[in-house]
Amino acid sequence: MNFSHPLMAPVVELALKAGEAILPFWRANVQVNHKADASPVTAADMAAHDVIVAGLTALAPDIPILSEEDADIAQSVRAGWQRWWLVDPLDGTKEFISGSEEFTVNIALVEHGRVVFGVVSMPTNGRFYVGGAGLGAWRGDKGGEPLPIEVRNVPAPGDAFTVVASRRHTSPEQERLLGGLSECLGELQLTSIGSSLKFCLLAEGAADCYPRLAPTSQWDTAAAQGVLEGAGGEVLDLRGEPFCYPPRESLLNESFLAFPAKAAWRAKLLELARS
Repeated sequence: MNFSHPLMAPVVELALKAGEAILPFWRANVQVNHKADASPVTAADMAAHDVIVAGLTALAPDIPILSEEDADIAQSVRAGWQRWWLVDPLDGTKEFISGSEEFTVNIALVEHGRVVFGVVSMPTNGRFYVGGAGLGAWRGDKGGEPLPIEVRNVPAPGDAFTVVASRRHTSPEQERLLGGLSECLGELQLTSIGSSLKFCLLAEGAADCYPRLAPTSQWDTAAAQGVLEGAGGEVLDLRGEPFCYPPRESLLNESFLAFPAKAAWRAKLLELARS
């Protein structure tokens, strides 16, 4: 695999390896524990975490790692980081527990709060996405060569405007935004999908917009944001500023909007999200 950043190919291989560590636990009546915030965690999360941490440490021992499964790192320590890995070893644990295929492995390289590149892999079928702003984006399928992907700035003729959303998380604000979009753009097609695959649908031109006006964590979004930005998309906060990952005390994200960078309706989307 030849990509535009020297760390992309080895991180893709590592994400696929972490996915292999997850699969023995999938649909296997795995024990579910709960963290202090009530979110679920399984042996599969920890198996993938161990693979990723060992691999990243061997690959780049000077770059610290912030993983969902080892996030108790003081803000005072993180504030001194210039570059770091932001990792979700198993994004979509609830989907994983339910037996769904909609869970991923997420690994992002972050520098000064901005995503350099991200890798998202799907353990159940070996598919992966990789990309970063200014670097391009690719989708790879098991046994095939990775192919470049890009966003669509308008739906294909005859296609409805497609909004991708979380199956499990919504909010009154998000419902109002969708209503406003429908008034402006006509009938919407809503596509619900789990984990970071929402960004990936945009990145490969299969959807037009992903508004998230409900909480997420940094490791939920960074890797797939890199993929989307590499494919010609962007992620903005509700002030219209690029979505970043500063080393603040809270690891929760603000609300955001993801869409093609050249979309003609981007200003209207921001207006609706702020109202």
